[in-house]
Amino acid sequence: MPQKGRLASFFRPCGLIWFSICLHWEAFTEAVRQDGLAALVHLRQIRDAASAKLLSITSSNFIAFEDTTIVPSLVEAASGVVLELGPGPGNQIHRYNTSLVNYVYGVEPNPHFKDDINAKLEKHSLRDRYKLIVSGVEDSDVLREEGITEGSLDAVLCIQVLCAVKDPKTVMKEVWKLLKPGGKFIFWEHGRSRNHLTTVAQAFLNPAWSTFVGCHMTRNVLADILNSGEWENPGDIEEPEDPFSCLPRIQGVLVKKA
Repeated sequence: MPQKGRLASFFRPCGLIWFSICLHWEAFTEAVRQDGLAALVHLRQIRDAASAKLLSITSSNFIAFEDTTIVPSLVEAASGVVLELGPGPGNQIHRYNTSLVNYVYGVEPNPHFKDDINAKLEKHSLRDRYKLIVSGVEDSDVLREEGITEGSLDAVLCIQVLCAVKDPKTVMKEVWKLLKPGGKFIFWEHGRSRNHLTTVAQAFLNPAWSTFVGCHMTRNVLADILNSGEWENPGDIEEPEDPFSCLPRIQGVLVKKA
């Protein structure tokens, strides 16, 4: 039985990798039909379009899975002025406690998610309290234009994002700076397994997973979070035991030290 569990955990990501490869090929061939060889100059845009389509198609499945985890209660812990890192297709929008949240800034570098997010904002009547900013959190000039400056945020929500950003260390240092003293960093991430056999599987899958799904399996996310600045409660971080999973979770609500 344990062996079957390990094999299932290894092969499960392969299905998503293959589906994403098909979507990337579809996006590439469509771009070539429209622009000819000039499409080769726009590979990043092609990849963004394919990645957005992947996450949009699978959005309902991700939401259903997250409903079985701690994610809904984590999102409900957000209050005041909130920055949501990488909202993607807007899977968390319906989970905000509107009696606690004053305003949410969704910081998302991929412009192809705009329609999905706008549709969810309309559905859940949050258009007047949520603004999508198409940029990275490192783009301080863009954020400053929106009034997001050092020490201005009550909470930052980060659901499966640090695995996908280019430089998680830089992102986390920016997050820590933007939070007020006493502000909350609310997260549900995945990273490198503590099980040696699983780390081998992660290393094998990671090149294809990171290329076509867009996130990394082998990052030390815990270190990136803890090394970003001083936190009042680092001992509250949870790492549910899941030795076979190639996507082992790390989760919690950290409070920035005053």
